[in-house]
Amino acid sequence: MSIIITIDGYSSCGKSTLARQLARELNYLYIDSGAMYRAITLYFLRNHVDWAVVAEVHKALDEINLHFEYNSHTGQSDMVLNDENVEALIRDMLVSEHVSEVAAIKEVREFSVAQQQKMGEKKGIVMDGRDIGTTVFPHAELKIFVTADPAVRVERRFKELIERNPNLTIEEVKNNLELRDYTDSNREFSPLRKAADAVELDNTHLTREQQLATALKWAQERIQD
Repeated sequence: MSIIITIDGYSSCGKSTLARQLARELNYLYIDSGAMYRAITLYFLRNHVDWAVVAEVHKALDEINLHFEYNSHTGQSDMVLNDENVEALIRDMLVSEHVSEVAAIKEVREFSVAQQQKMGEKKGIVMDGRDIGTTVFPHAELKIFVTADPAVRVERRFKELIERNPNLTIEEVKNNLELRDYTDSNREFSPLRKAADAVELDNTHLTREQQLATALKWAQERIQD
């Protein structure tokens, strides 16, 4: 039996890493919902879209086409925006500074959620994000909520970004994460929260292998039910 697995949690908790590993182990499709919001944010920034104006948002969304493309070099799926591979560009700090704000827009969320739900129609997927278990797939067979100590999250994010942004300071990363946490948790539409039936995975002191083993055990239990 194929199931839907949702992985939600705060920024830099290792959700995407876990989701990719879990999908690979189960031979499931991995969908990075965060990449979709980042690609939309990139488009808005490039085209100077005033996302405070609903008409501009609607017009921009009508011009956006998103899909995932398998990358044979990395063995992962890359985000493609209007036929351009933007996987590297959407990880830029400028996008990170605005993605939570853009993702909080009702029209943007409705646009993305509709696409995400269509991707999950046949099940056999692992999707990570902020509201996957609460809004996108409220009836998913397995919902995981990932958490970690804030200081650990800042350190992880800093290590991830410093190679591409050598002038970045750890204080900038800390401020960015705190802002994103606040925005994600307090937005009006589909705020970040743990689903009532989600299992919590605190990976503060876990290795990636230990984290994967725990999630895989939960998944196999649900698949066998």
